[in-house]
Amino acid sequence: MEFTITLAIIIITCIVSFTAFNSEKIINDLIFWPPMIKEKKQFYRFITSGFIHADIMHLAFNMIALYFFSRALIIDGMSLEDYFVFKIGKLGFILFYLIAIIVSEVPSYIRHRDNYQYRSLGASGAVSSIIFASILFDPWNVIGVFFIPMPAIVFAVLYIGFTIYMDRRGGDNVNHSAHLWGAIYGVLATIALDPRVINIFLEQLKHPRFLFIINS
Repeated sequence: MEFTITLAIIIITCIVSFTAFNSEKIINDLIFWPPMIKEKKQFYRFITSGFIHADIMHLAFNMIALYFFSRALIIDGMSLEDYFVFKIGKLGFILFYLIAIIVSEVPSYIRHRDNYQYRSLGASGAVSSIIFASILFDPWNVIGVFFIPMPAIVFAVLYIGFTIYMDRRGGDNVNHSAHLWGAIYGVLATIALDPRVINIFLEQLKHPRFLFIINS
């Protein structure tokens, strides 16, 4: 297996997460806790919270999604990671990921900066940015959602709708806002990097491969 930036991120995230599983102090020190950011200027929490997870399933889901969407071939034989590295270098791809963690948490910070009961952790916001950046290049890629195959573009629409609904509803201890804003960041940042991606996306939409697969 090629040692890639994505793999490095996964390894670091797993090491930090597994360490935090056994230490409440580490979780408290690294978790996204808006009042601590506001009052004690612990801005590092915007990033460190993306490297700890609630449990093994939470960690596994995020890291598996990160690997497959980051390493999936999207254009000219390149994976999403390869594309970003080609455009902005290895450091650029790392920054794209880290900024995704930060951006996905900003709305939550604004909403909960005085709420001492609110905490959040996990890489879901950054992973959402990777997933949606990938969808821009290949909207008809077939994604298995709970073992149900569907085109990536259909998944994207359902995902956004579900995320907005659940964010407004609340009550399930999931930071849906981070998922939503991570996805938005992934789309906008990728387009800002290369506006031609819009034409690639629109052209891909004209040729729905999923229907061909179903009818073949």
